[in-house]
Order: sequence, then structure tokens, then C-alpha cells
Amino acid sequence: MRSEAEGAVPEEQQAVTPDREPTPAEQPTADAPDDEKSEESDSSAKKRKKGSFFKELPILIGVALVLALVIKAFVVQAFYIPSGSMENTLQIGDRVLVNKVVYHTRDIARGDVVVFNGLDSWDPEVRVSKPGNPVTRALRAVGSAFGVAPNEKDYIKRVIGIPGDHVKCCDAQGRVTVNGVPLNEQSYLYTDPATHVQNKPSIDPFDATVAPGQLWVMGDHREASSDSRWHRGDRGGGTIPTDHVIGRAFVIVWPLNRLDTLPIPGTFKQPTLKAAAALAPSAPLALGFLTALPLTYLTRRLRHPRT
Repeated sequence: MRSEAEGAVPEEQQAVTPDREPTPAEQPTADAPDDEKSEESDSSAKKRKKGSFFKELPILIGVALVLALVIKAFVVQAFYIPSGSMENTLQIGDRVLVNKVVYHTRDIARGDVVVFNGLDSWDPEVRVSKPGNPVTRALRAVGSAFGVAPNEKDYIKRVIGIPGDHVKCCDAQGRVTVNGVPLNEQSYLYTDPATHVQNKPSIDPFDATVAPGQLWVMGDHREASSDSRWHRGDRGGGTIPTDHVIGRAFVIVWPLNRLDTLPIPGTFKQPTLKAAAALAPSAPLALGFLTALPLTYLTRRLRHPRT
């Protein structure tokens, strides 16, 4: 017989191994361990979060659409380029962003690429077929609103003449002149990629004075652009109203390989051009003063002849 000193366990301390599984009533009733409770609470929280997210998703989408429409209406709008009238500057399918705030801080400048509404003034440059399917019509309307589908009533051209300018073509070198100053347009006029031949500034001659509140605009692809030159028989003599301008196109955003800005070309920053423009609106007033001075002098001599 082994003694306690040899490591034997007293009978009253020996565990009894039951011969059967305990009944539910005999199961311990102690609380579940803390880690099991934590897992259950985490699972419940995740389920609540998922349910809350899907409930809030339509609200988030609605807010995003409202913000996008507000930004489009007052700040920046995307436009789809449907024709080649502004090549090589803009290609068919390009998307540009138009700044709708800039002309609240400065006047429209020569060389700006502007988007304007030609409704009731110019015929559409590109005819867009109307979808017959209601769903397609709705998608087209949304696409036009966000600049991912063509819109036949909006145009994009370069401003050549501002109010008071005298625009003419062509001089002895075949260039367009503004207030007698020739424009060097080689940096943006269309060049055929196959033949490397550049468009002439204009095939047909023109001579116009831009009225107050109007603009003379032309496409960079002069041989494929229906611009001010081809609307001289219209009410504005080919010019477009400044209040029809939606904004200034300032960057190409799509496709990504054509990402680029649309700055004003250097030819429009000539000091002589700016000086001529500054003098042009005041020319009638200056002529009036020059005419009035001798008349006033003669009148005074007649009233007060020397004795």
C-alpha cells in the first residue's frame, strides 16, 4: 500500500469521473466567460453598423447629387467636346472644366476659350439624335448635366474680339488683325497630323466692329468651325452676347493622357494690342475733343474780334 508521502491522494479529495453525461439541470449555471461576451457584442455592433450604413446610403447619394448640381450651377461645370472645331487644342470626346465664377471677378479677355449658349442665336454645330427610350433619355439628360454627354445648344470657341474691337482678315501676310495689330496664331491653329499643314487664319475675308455687350469668337480649326465668320447674316452680325457666356474652359480633365490647362496664348498679351484696345473705346470721344477745340476757338474769335 502506498502512503500519502508517496504522493497518493486522499479518498475524499479524489475526483469522481461520472459514467454518463450530465443533464441540463446538472450543467453549471455560471456566467459565460468575458471573451465570449465581447465576441457577441462586437457581432451585434457590426450588424447595427451595416444596417445603419445601408439606411443612410440613399441620403448620402442624394446629398452628393445636390452638392454636385449646386457646384455645376454656380462654380464649375464639366462639358463634353462633340466636334473638331477647336482642334488641335481640344479633341472630339475631351471633357473640360468650365469656371463659372471667373467673369464675376474680371472681364472676358481675348484668347479665353469660352463656353456659351447658342440657343436662339446660332444653329447647332452638331446634331444630336434624340433617344426614343425613356430610360435612355433620362440618362442622356443626366449625362448632359454633368458633362459626359453632348449638348447641341452649347458651343466652345476662342474669343478674338471684345466689345469695341475692330477685327479684320486678312492683312498682307494673311493674318487676322485686332485694332490693326496682327495676331500670330501659329501656337494654336489646327495642324493636320498627316501632312503637317496648318490652317490659314481664315479662308474668307471679314471686317467687323464688335458692338458693346458682344464678342467675336472663332474656332482653332478654322476650316471646320462654324463661328462668327459664318453667322455674319444673323442679328448680331456673327457676334455673340456676353451674357450668353457660361464660363471659361480652363483645364482638360479627360481622357487622362490629355490632361492639360488652357491658358491665354502669348499673342493676345502683346502690349501694342492692349494699348490699341485701351484707345479704341475712347476714339470717338477723342475725335470729338479734337473737332470741338478749333470750333470753340473760331467761335470765340467771331464773338470777340481783335480791334
